[in-house]
Amino acid sequence: MDKLKAFETFASVATRGSLSAAARAEGVAPAVVSRRLDALEEHLGVKLLVRTTRRIALTHEGTAFLDDCQRILAEVAGAEASVSAGGVQASGHLRVTAPAGFGRRHVAPLVPEFHALHPRLRISLNLSDRVVDLAAEGYDCAVRVGDLPDSSLISIRLADNQRLCVAAPAYLARRGRPRHPRELAQHDCLMLSSDASQSRGWAFRVPRQAHGQNDERPRAGAGVPIQRSDVEYDVIHLRPEGRLDCTDGQVLHDWCLAGHGIAWRSTWEVEHAIASGRLVPVLEAFAAPPNGIYAIVPHPTRHLPLRVRLWVDHLRQRYGDPAFWRRPG
Repeated sequence: MDKLKAFETFASVATRGSLSAAARAEGVAPAVVSRRLDALEEHLGVKLLVRTTRRIALTHEGTAFLDDCQRILAEVAGAEASVSAGGVQASGHLRVTAPAGFGRRHVAPLVPEFHALHPRLRISLNLSDRVVDLAAEGYDCAVRVGDLPDSSLISIRLADNQRLCVAAPAYLARRGRPRHPRELAQHDCLMLSSDASQSRGWAFRVPRQAHGQNDERPRAGAGVPIQRSDVEYDVIHLRPEGRLDCTDGQVLHDWCLAGHGIAWRSTWEVEHAIASGRLVPVLEAFAAPPNGIYAIVPHPTRHLPLRVRLWVDHLRQRYGDPAFWRRPG
């Protein structure tokens, strides 16, 4: 029995929650994973996992052994890295998922770049707007944009993301520039017709009026204050009416560039067009506070395989460079 491989397989099954997910991550048949577990349990003389057709659960001994396994595997990876030629080198199969639009622009270009640094890796990239179950489907890392739901998964903030109203110079020359979010009612707004992240509308930060003064914030129906994070402003959500809408954000981006209206887009999508002058931010003084771009991993960072830690570090370094977001994409 290859003890180290058996340790790796046991840790993978325990953290991913199924034989099939661990098998996909290693690129082997589930039967191979099962044989390794049987051999390990026979060698140790204890049951580590309770396996049924529906679920896998750690025994008391398995829970204690998992911590030791993960520590040993991390130490072995560190030892290999310290003596590998050319510095820290990752190996194995790295499986990453990301939203389709963001992934095409800002994840896919980094995959060959990262592979050139770590040629012993095999890297699989899944681009989908479906929220992937990392543990069940055998993924090592997800890149996600926006506010995150409560989760047992570990999130690592990589960069800020902000939503801005933008328009082409030709549109603004023809229709003028809105000075307040309520003036969007007089403009052509390009709406995303089926995006859960925009189901509450476009977010704006508006000054809070002093007590006793006329309050000019939009009223119910146009938007209501939903968050009071300090004494200076409220965050409101509006749903402007628009004659053009689409389910695809890239189409809205193209319509906006063509001068068909004002769009509310993420900085990751429009930064380069703003830098080149093809789009102009409007209502900047009312821009809502930023949310984040995150790496999501299925278990604590201290137990991450070397390939995942290095990938997350690579994302953090590239996304932390302001020039990255202004490049053509």
